Amino acid sequence: MIGMGFVEFLILLVLGLISAAVIHYWIGYRFLTGGDGFVCKWIAGWVGGWVASPVLGHWFDPIMYGHVYIIPALIGAFVGSFMLTASWKAAATAYGLQATTARPYDVSKAA
Repeated sequence: MIGMGFVEFLILLVLGLISAAVIHYWIGYRFLTGGDGFVCKWIAGWVGGWVASPVLGHWFDPIMYGHVYIIPALIGAFVGSFMLTASWKAAATAYGLQATTARPYDVSKAA
């Protein structure tokens, strides 16, 4: 899987996109609420899909392309996207932090 072709990369990218969109927008499970949270889930979904076939196994030979088995890769993409958000939420709870929106810095109160 390390020496994958461009088409396999794009398949994993689409599977990561699907998992990130479902978890971020449809289910609404978020830590970072903006586009940065979505992109982080997308990257974690790609990594999860990439690791999933060697870890989960090679299922459903008719539904594969190259070395990418679609069903395990999709499961791995969802697990990767979910675990990223869950770990950040757990860390924020453990340290007593809350997700807040950034406010612009007021220069008049600086001095």
